[in-house]
Amino acid sequence: MVAFRGGIDAPHRSVLLNEAIELLQPENGGVFLDATLGLGGHTEAILEASDETQVIGIDRDTEALSFAKQRLERFGDRFRAFHANFKEIAEVVQIAQVGNLKGILADLGVSSLQLDNAERGFSFRQDAPLDMRMNASSDEETATEMLERLSEEEIARIIFEYGEERRSRRIARWIVEKRERGTSVQTTKELADLVARAIGQRPKDKIHPATRTFQALRIAVNRELEGLSEFIETAVDLLEADGRLVVISFHSLEDRIVKRAFQRLSGKCECPPRFPVCLCGTRHVIEVLTRRPVTPFQDELDENPRARSARMRACQKLKTHL
Repeated sequence: MVAFRGGIDAPHRSVLLNEAIELLQPENGGVFLDATLGLGGHTEAILEASDETQVIGIDRDTEALSFAKQRLERFGDRFRAFHANFKEIAEVVQIAQVGNLKGILADLGVSSLQLDNAERGFSFRQDAPLDMRMNASSDEETATEMLERLSEEEIARIIFEYGEERRSRRIARWIVEKRERGTSVQTTKELADLVARAIGQRPKDKIHPATRTFQALRIAVNRELEGLSEFIETAVDLLEADGRLVVISFHSLEDRIVKRAFQRLSGKCECPPRFPVCLCGTRHVIEVLTRRPVTPFQDELDENPRARSARMRACQKLKTHL
């Protein structure tokens, strides 16, 4: 197990912590589910809000689970952890035998543990194998393996769609040309340097030129957007009356999916006006609590610059739809 910056007793502050707790309202007790447990910061705050509160924690990262269990062991049987993908929420709830939930939280960002551990290959700030798997113990494809397998067109599409990088074709061409010379991209530094050379880096640029490419590859490797809308539908179904769902996203693609899912579940039909019947699956089962996404205040950004892209949305299940 690698050492976390600051030690297990001083983990990185969870993003939008106070705002998430205010929306979840755990002070009245009940059973909550943290669908992306990470280092357990949000769950710790939920459990501290009331002695009558219980939390089911889910994470696909075994290393993060180990840290969270150690951090939260003082809460005894009020906290239980499961090794699972957040999209498997229904299966976990069934195994846990907890019935309907008072609240569900999903923080879709990469944890500080993953970013700060160079061996995981999420960050270009430290040289490491280009892995990027959130579940490093799985036999899933790494970023290096994906770049060795995909065509130039497929790589460009991923970088453009998931990274919103307008120079994706040039980056993909450089990656494939390197591969064709018999030296595929193996490390984070190799990829970061390649992207910087391919599209250029100006001193006034606020972010590294490889930032969007790294984001795109991470999303593709972990299939982060697949099933997100279905997760929201399932989560709402698992809530009790007046139960709340809070979702924190970190880039526009995620936030767009969350926003549209909330709109659809609040009764807003997406079908063309002339359609005789609704075909988009609209249901009026929630009230949206956040007209606009909640974003971090400046003091949080000063403490944690990684929170700069965080967007939080929340909804509450209607009483008439149990």
